[in-house]
Amino acid sequence: MDKSALCDLNLSGVRWELTEKAEKSRPLRAPVQQSFQTNNQTKGKTIIIPPIAPINLDTVKSMVTRPTDIDSLIRMVGEFNHPLKNGATNTVLPNIASNPNGLVIVTDSPSTDDDLSGHILSGAAGEMTDKMLNAVGMNRENVSIIPILFWRTPGGRTPTREELDFSMPFVNKMLEMLSPRVIITFGTLATTEIANINLNEAHGNEIHSDKGCVIIPLYHPNYLILKPSAKRDVWNALQNIQNLLKNA
Repeated sequence: MDKSALCDLNLSGVRWELTEKAEKSRPLRAPVQQSFQTNNQTKGKTIIIPPIAPINLDTVKSMVTRPTDIDSLIRMVGEFNHPLKNGATNTVLPNIASNPNGLVIVTDSPSTDDDLSGHILSGAAGEMTDKMLNAVGMNRENVSIIPILFWRTPGGRTPTREELDFSMPFVNKMLEMLSPRVIITFGTLATTEIANINLNEAHGNEIHSDKGCVIIPLYHPNYLILKPSAKRDVWNALQNIQNLLKNA
């Protein structure tokens, strides 16, 4: 069994020992302090193994209060030891607009292309995204793009609640720092996490956030590649977004 397969198994909650015997593990919880006796020089002496400090949500929430600018926050994401990090090729950092126009896209988990490149919305989905933005006079220089999760899950599976919880404080802090007037959510997961609503019910609709911005859920670019007939609805929504930014 190769190293990458072992990483995926471990992230899924299974630890493989050298004997190839599988046992259930809880990688995110601190082990109970334990003691044991050894032979040879230490025979008869008790050795204490201190517990490993756990990663918990309160710790993450405390961490994100420290950065005072977006660059420091992004560096923190790159250094953060998220449970998915060891199994990912790259940490997929957000695209932060150099000349922001008030629009931020929050998109679903990184794809295989994103994982390999380290850039969000790359590959075919990235090309579709760029076409969508260009159609209404925008590009990545004035639109920031934030993934809901900064690491690809093993096999592209749906992330667990715990994995999302360890990522969302960073996402929310980025949104707070960027202060967008309009947020587009790409895909089911991003729409649920940011707007707490079903994408199929809310696609293209304006949702007024209590944080003073408008959230507009849209189909993910990958969906538009698979179902081109949905592009008309997205085009109408993009024109509405363009008008909202002009009139805000």
